[in-house]
Amino acid sequence: MTSVATIQPDPAPIAACTISRDVQNFEMLIDEMEREMGEAWGDLGFEDALVFLQQPEASELEFIAVALDAEDEDDLTLIASVIRAARTANTHVILVANQLSPAGLHQLMRLGADDFVPYPLPEGALHDAISKIRAAAQASAQAAQARAAAPMPQTGSSLVLVDDGNSTALRATGNRNGLVLPIHGMAGGSGASTFAANLAWELANSDKLSPPRVCLLDLDFQYGSIATYLDLPRKDTIFEVLTDPTNVDSDALIRSMQTYNDRLSVFTAPAEMLPLDIISGEDLGRLIDMAAANFDFVLIDMPKTVVTWTEAVLSRAHVYFALMDLDLRSAQNVLRFVRALKAEALPHEKLRYVLNKAPKFTDLSAKSRVKRMAESLEIQIEVQLPDGGGQVTQSNDHGLPLAESAAKNPLRKELQKLAKSLFELSKVSASARS
Repeated sequence: MTSVATIQPDPAPIAACTISRDVQNFEMLIDEMEREMGEAWGDLGFEDALVFLQQPEASELEFIAVALDAEDEDDLTLIASVIRAARTANTHVILVANQLSPAGLHQLMRLGADDFVPYPLPEGALHDAISKIRAAAQASAQAAQARAAAPMPQTGSSLVLVDDGNSTALRATGNRNGLVLPIHGMAGGSGASTFAANLAWELANSDKLSPPRVCLLDLDFQYGSIATYLDLPRKDTIFEVLTDPTNVDSDALIRSMQTYNDRLSVFTAPAEMLPLDIISGEDLGRLIDMAAANFDFVLIDMPKTVVTWTEAVLSRAHVYFALMDLDLRSAQNVLRFVRALKAEALPHEKLRYVLNKAPKFTDLSAKSRVKRMAESLEIQIEVQLPDGGGQVTQSNDHGLPLAESAAKNPLRKELQKLAKSLFELSKVSASARS
């Protein structure tokens, strides 16, 4: 390890820096930094780091690793200032957190940290975070070079969206006929967004050799949380697409999306709360059609409210997942929802009911309640998801799918099975069309 103060006389330039109250509290981090960076890294306290990051030399750093534990949570203001200074200097930030509360971690991640690794460090976690930062930096540099070399766009009917380096690298092909899979929570807290984010990621990884093209559209324009669950920023281009949809073509729609781990394309909810009727059913239907023409699976996280464009989504859906809990409010809302669809002669038969936090196999009393509930509602509960416990909330707060943070979680295993069955269904459908 090299002191930051000796950057100038050291023949090996400092490329990274750990920032902590006391780096000796993070011995594993020291070992990993030496393994990844050799002697090309230094260490600073928070106050010294804030001063250093405001100097021109800070822009030469590849990244900083901010190490925190529970004692640091009392003074997140100073740490937040360090992260802001790093972002101003265009320096990437990795958070290394030991027993930091989800609220504190979420606050720091929203300030612009690039990645998070828990402490004690899982094997290869820091290496993966550094590799991700380097890949993003390389992609951003290539995108900048491409923009510099590209001719100025001609004035036309399509909305021109600027590629900020975070956009998906996919290009519009128009040769798909993707399955449209909306997810609608029948009551608040039913887990629809968790289901959508994790099912989308499982589908994106359903074939390692030839992964399908999967996109996830967060259409809850007011309280959409997919961006939080996948740790993605909310881009201004989302607002442009929603407010000027007639001038959006397939290329513009795909550029407005972001990629999660190079596999999943995500259309996040906008940064600000927007009225749910900001877009018409006709315009939204056209956007969904464009997504289906360019992706194998189009998952849609729906708002809890039934809006004017719900019909446009339902009419295009191959399967419309309705998430519910084993309680009276879910049962009543299912009745209302089905009654409304029947009254408007909408295809309610597309609904597939998913019971979240389903009882265990040995809980015979609760299993009997599930059966009585289905019979009284005259529905068939086709999917029963187990309770994933506290790991689910922790995974959401950390912006990671369960497959990345708790691969052996029972909820994750059930979602993996569902994704596999949907993937097989898509192959059968494709074979039938051909």
